[in-house]
Amino acid sequence: MHVLVIGDVGVIDGMMHIGDEAMFEAAVAELRDRGLDAVGVSSVPEESAERYGIRCVPRLGFAGLDREASAARAEQLIAAAHGALQLPDDDIALPALEALRGASGLLNAGGGNLASRWHAHVFERSTLAAMAAALGVPVVVSGQTFGPDLDAADAELVAGMVRTAAIASVRETASLELAGGWRDDVRLVVDDASFLDAGAVDDGTLLVSLSGWFDHRPAEVVEAAIARAIDHAASVTGATVRFHAHFGPLDDPAPTRGDAALHERLRARLTVPSEVLPTGSSRDGVRLARGARMLITGRYHPAVFAAPAGVPVLALAVDEYTRIKLTGALGHWGARPPVPIDELDAVGAATIEALHEGRELVRAAAAERELAHRAAASAWWDDVAAAFRGA
Repeated sequence: MHVLVIGDVGVIDGMMHIGDEAMFEAAVAELRDRGLDAVGVSSVPEESAERYGIRCVPRLGFAGLDREASAARAEQLIAAAHGALQLPDDDIALPALEALRGASGLLNAGGGNLASRWHAHVFERSTLAAMAAALGVPVVVSGQTFGPDLDAADAELVAGMVRTAAIASVRETASLELAGGWRDDVRLVVDDASFLDAGAVDDGTLLVSLSGWFDHRPAEVVEAAIARAIDHAASVTGATVRFHAHFGPLDDPAPTRGDAALHERLRARLTVPSEVLPTGSSRDGVRLARGARMLITGRYHPAVFAAPAGVPVLALAVDEYTRIKLTGALGHWGARPPVPIDELDAVGAATIEALHEGRELVRAAAAERELAHRAAASAWWDDVAAAFRGA
């Protein structure tokens, strides 16, 4: 028997998304540590199977569908799970359905981006959970962020998935408050990838890992402010500026895709020298973040990796979604909340100085919380395994 695990994984066109892969990798490792085999659901099954050493099946076919077509597709797949209809022999979802029929559980792994701006994720995860329920397969929802933008129809799909799950967890208080309206025993945990790898020593790096999403603000204005902050952080810390794309190309060094394109524009604005680090693997991302002297990021998982090691983090929030996620990631470890991007020029320099001067306090705050968070995370995965064993 195996557990079917769905995460947002699969390297498409050579582009790696470290955070999504990290959560899936951590979930598979936690199951394996408890004697459970995993079968993955991936956008690129062959690539993910080789990367993680497990069998993988394709996604369910929601990518590119509008809401009306997605609803019809969900109805078709759920009916097939109930045995009310037969899917065509060439239907892309057949391998996932067959994997569910032979599964001891379905794990909706962390980071489903379950918000209305990504309705394909909402439909895929809620549909897979409904298919599992039709087959009597227990469902676990792990380490999710819900919303903040969930329209009524999408909220009901997500709520249905959470209500029917054996157990469910979220990774920040905003999601806990939302899920509390659906059931009263949803658990608050750190992100699934928080303990993916061991710590690292300070290697003198001012690590920069940013996303090009500025919520429709003028890119020139935002990039100029970020470059000023990086210059100031370099002068305060004395660290070497190194850029690391969490969404970037694995084999193509051209800085024109993903986060790397933004990083090159920022490098051109800096008054200090800088270097570019290859995107690499999830564990490379963990090592770099935990070994940094300071991290400047607008992405979520660099903060998830750095905060447990007590690395000072200047996090930049561009909208309510990034504010909620970054606040959650940092708040678990007693770290400073994110700075709204519109306030960066006003408060960025002072925040950088305070982070550097208080770095020992940052490290102590993280160390004080580590044992409790590790114990809670271990207990969560013990309960996940028990749910899949029918305990």
